[in-house]
Amino acid sequence: MTAQLRLRPVLDDDLPLFFTHQLDAEANWMAAFGPADPADRAAFDAHWCRVRADPAVVSRTVVVDGEVVGHVNAFPADGRTEVSYWIDPRRWGRGYATGALAALLGEVSRRPVHARAAKDNRASLAVLRKCGFVVTGEDRGYAHGRGAEVEEWILELSGQAPDPA
Repeated sequence: MTAQLRLRPVLDDDLPLFFTHQLDAEANWMAAFGPADPADRAAFDAHWCRVRADPAVVSRTVVVDGEVVGHVNAFPADGRTEVSYWIDPRRWGRGYATGALAALLGEVSRRPVHARAAKDNRASLAVLRKCGFVVTGEDRGYAHGRGAEVEEWILELSGQAPDPA
């Protein structure tokens, strides 16, 4: 990757861009387990208010060559640390999700770290595997992004993440 990717704290000015990214139908289908109504701005604002107020959450804006391209998070879930990421669909396929996740894993020292991905989301599985995650289980749940039950992989990173470059 030749672009300069960096993470920084989430700013108020980032939120309108995150909301726009969240409105993409293809991205919601791929992510599967997103918000019930991606167009509900009040729910979006309430979610980000909770995320930003919680000291246990590490939330970063992904910036590439000075432009906001998405966000990456580490958060507590059922006593474990999980990660998630959302990259502007217009920027997919450029390694930004992998670079952002690798950078976040450098900040988050607690291990193990967990992630989930819809079984058919090959791009997300590739990102997670490049960052050292391995499949440790599977689950099934209702996915708002697809309006149906979806099977998902549960992944874990036990040690330090490899350099995905």
